[in-house]
Amino acid sequence: MSRSTFPGGIHTYDGKELSKDKPITVLLPKGDLVYPMSQHIGAPAKPVAAKGDMVLVGQKIGEAQGFISADVISSVSGTVKAIEKRLTAAGTMVESIIVENDHEYTAVEGFGENRDYNRLSKAEIRQIIKEAGIVGLGGAGFPTHVKLSPKNENDIDYVIVNGAECEPYLTSDYRLMMEEGEKIIDGLKIILKLFDNARGVIAIEDNKPEAISRLKELAAGEERIEVRPLKTKYPQGGERQLVYVVTGRKLNSKKLPADVGCVVDNIDTVLSIYMAVAKSTPLIRRILTVTGDAIKEPGNFNVRLGTSYSELCEAAGGFTGQPEKLISGGPMMGIAMFSLEVPVSKVTSSLLALKKDQAAVTETNCIRCAKCIEKCPLQLMPFKLADASIHGEEELFVKYDGLECCGCGCCSFICPAKRSLTQSIVQKKNEILAKRKRA
Repeated sequence: MSRSTFPGGIHTYDGKELSKDKPITVLLPKGDLVYPMSQHIGAPAKPVAAKGDMVLVGQKIGEAQGFISADVISSVSGTVKAIEKRLTAAGTMVESIIVENDHEYTAVEGFGENRDYNRLSKAEIRQIIKEAGIVGLGGAGFPTHVKLSPKNENDIDYVIVNGAECEPYLTSDYRLMMEEGEKIIDGLKIILKLFDNARGVIAIEDNKPEAISRLKELAAGEERIEVRPLKTKYPQGGERQLVYVVTGRKLNSKKLPADVGCVVDNIDTVLSIYMAVAKSTPLIRRILTVTGDAIKEPGNFNVRLGTSYSELCEAAGGFTGQPEKLISGGPMMGIAMFSLEVPVSKVTSSLLALKKDQAAVTETNCIRCAKCIEKCPLQLMPFKLADASIHGEEELFVKYDGLECCGCGCCSFICPAKRSLTQSIVQKKNEILAKRKRA
């Protein structure tokens, strides 16, 4: 059966017109670079550079610790000024390496050299991706080399490229599809070399007809690659929703996509794989959007990892006035910020500045309208989960499948009582998971 969408979900103002037609601009950093050792899911990296060391572009300065971890690579050349805890966009203090930029951008030997990926073995490709420090650039930050190393690679029959970009305001993936389509196709071909039985599906929401047309043109003649338009609806780009729409298979919190024969990677992750494997260039930059009605000149930028958010704001012309809300990421799943003096990391997707804080509303009592149930893409009961969370009823929370919540924000968005449903549910979910981890 052909599918273009999933049960539930919402339609929001997408705000993409502010930046979707703005080509990607390269932004070189002015000040010091800050590299948190935790820019990924899993164990933090261990610093392998010391204060006073000279470092080069492409040099490993943080080494992965354990199976689920990722290397950290310097994006500039310069001198290590300090290794200390610094504030991140998530509001946490993380051990970081601070590098004084010499603005020379001297690179390690072999950086940027062409490499014929068709002559590489599967093991060599996976090792290159690992050493490049690539993680999921859709926001989760899961180490990519781990995702591409399932227990049985022959069971993988779908490689799904997430080009939905369903989060409102964000347009960086769209710009990549328009400007770097050839590299995205080659990046997918590299991934398909790892999975002999898989076909590649590039899934794009149908509010991006130009990108769909562009990638269909580039994929013409590629027997193992298909470009599939999807209905525009949030959260179409969620991993569980993508897998269901493309394959009809269902995921839950106890399963990974590989458990149902799928690998899912973001557009920029696929491009980064191409750059690492074919161009000997590790992950040292993010393609991101700076936007919102409080930004003078919204746009899309190619930014070196470690660059300060304050420099992003300056590059986009600064504020039109004092914004009420700053968000790292999009309005649905992003993180509210209180300072721009934090570094761009691998999981940075956007800086969003809004004149009005639409979340600053007065909550009223639940009217049992069930709109939150209707719109939940996982068909949960958010109002009951929120009540269980507020009253500390952990067993009831688990009974109602609270651990399945993906934190998409649909329930809070649609709630006529303006209840902070998502916040309550995610907070309780994280508490339970942390308790289980400690146990």
